[in-house]
Amino acid sequence: QVQLVESGGGLVQPGGSLRLSCAASRISFRLADMGWYRQAPGKQRELVATITSDERTKYEESLKGRFTISRDNAKNTMYLQMNSLKPEDTAVYYCNAKLPFSITYWGQGTQVTVSS
Repeated sequence: QVQLVESGGGLVQPGGSLRLSCAASRISFRLADMGWYRQAPGKQRELVATITSDERTKYEESLKGRFTISRDNAKNTMYLQMNSLKPEDTAVYYCNAKLPFSITYWGQGTQVTVSS
């Protein structure tokens, strides 16, 4: 059974940093285009950043410069480094994997709360 397991979320003060991880199992990780999405209370899920199988990255425009997406194919893991966090970054962050033939998987999400 395919698994995408997010970790690294938690409570952080404004201006702080967090590093999220998404560990994938039972998928051809090297072939997957990976992404982070987030959903705040009462809002739709939105794109945070994506990284393709050949490591091209794309960010939601307002997050450029604060968030960095990366992947380690040897560890089947994707990361999201989040710096200078703001209260409006509070959301559940989801890992997404897109494989050939439009096969898509989601993780269960990890809560990020930015508050003093």
